[in-house]
Amino acid sequence: MRLKRFLFVLAVVAVAAGSARAGEFIKKDDLLTVAKCVDIALKNHPSVIAAFGSVNAGISRVEQARAGYYPELGATSGYAKKSPVTQSTQTTARTTAAPNNPTDEYNATLSLKQTIYDFGKISGQVEVQRLGLDASRSDLENARALIVFGVRQAYYTLLQATRNLATANEAIKQAETHLAQAKGFFEAGSKPRFDVTKALVDVSNAKLNQLKAVSAMKTARVNLNNAMGAPNAPEYRIEDNLSFSKFDITFEAALETAYRIRNDLKSLSAKQRSAEEALSVAKKGYYPVLAGNASYGLSGQSFPLDDNWTFGATVTIPIFSGFLTKHQVEESRASLDITRANRDLLRQSVYLEVQQAYLNLKDAEERVPVAEIVVRQTEENRELANERYKAGVGNSVEVADAELQYVTANTNYTQALYDYLVAEASLIKAMGAR
Repeated sequence: MRLKRFLFVLAVVAVAAGSARAGEFIKKDDLLTVAKCVDIALKNHPSVIAAFGSVNAGISRVEQARAGYYPELGATSGYAKKSPVTQSTQTTARTTAAPNNPTDEYNATLSLKQTIYDFGKISGQVEVQRLGLDASRSDLENARALIVFGVRQAYYTLLQATRNLATANEAIKQAETHLAQAKGFFEAGSKPRFDVTKALVDVSNAKLNQLKAVSAMKTARVNLNNAMGAPNAPEYRIEDNLSFSKFDITFEAALETAYRIRNDLKSLSAKQRSAEEALSVAKKGYYPVLAGNASYGLSGQSFPLDDNWTFGATVTIPIFSGFLTKHQVEESRASLDITRANRDLLRQSVYLEVQQAYLNLKDAEERVPVAEIVVRQTEENRELANERYKAGVGNSVEVADAELQYVTANTNYTQALYDYLVAEASLIKAMGAR
């Protein structure tokens, strides 16, 4: 147990040091994968530090409960100077005071007390704290899972924003190309000035969309930095893995996995068993406690001091304590009822979370291939519209509509990929897997 505690202390120190040196994990212009971002977050995020602290505190509480197994050894010593009360003697001539001589008193005592039998109160308290420690460890793993999900979601959001910015940049190039063509046709007298004006508006709108895309990307980067626990991270690049790969699992299998391995469910199960044990311990407050005691002491008014010793046993029988034990039992029973209700509520929440994530995954799974087809179709339509305009048989409205359809299709395709990856991450989190 001491070794485990030492290892946890080292882990907390390491995590705290990592938080202070978050920038050392990321160098300027580094290429970060989603796995690398997750690794950085697990080393730096304050939630992990807090969860490690809770585990360490739980280890200490277990050791505190174990202290009841050991004897209590204490020592006392003292010194006092005492003066007797002045007394008077009555004579026929006058009243005189009796001599008042102060005396020194010394004492020193070594005492030992050991609980012999308490009907399992100490062992029950140890079990309560041990189950609490199990709950803290499950809470730590649950905190890790939440961090992993948060990083993945923020990473995919940044990827989405990056792709949208690329689409906006491409739209500007297309709009500027069309503007140059419109000016050429107008100067040649083959197209009206309307085409030039329309092309100028399209360029302005494309630039406005680009500014929005840049702002969205900056916000997404800030959110990813925060999710990694590295708010002051330098500029870095991310790997574009915004792609479709089918995650094949049935709803029943996902739900069974969630009920079996989710750490928040494990935590509440441990808390429920702890509450049951706490109720059992509270009921033992009605029972007596048998303890042994021994002492050895020295006392006297001068050295060498007289020695004395005692040993024996005591039985403490609770007769009346102002209904304290009764109310402690009632409180423990109420706490157990609360824990059971919370566990049932969490199981319902898990069912809903898995179901929603699964439905979102299937919805995105159907939308991705359709959105991909639309991108190809609109790209072909845009090329045809541009060729028609170059040939002088098309018009600027046709070109602008084709470009808008292409940009919208690209944005929708990126959104579908993002939705699928986030739904996949959500389902993995809902299942309690990493």
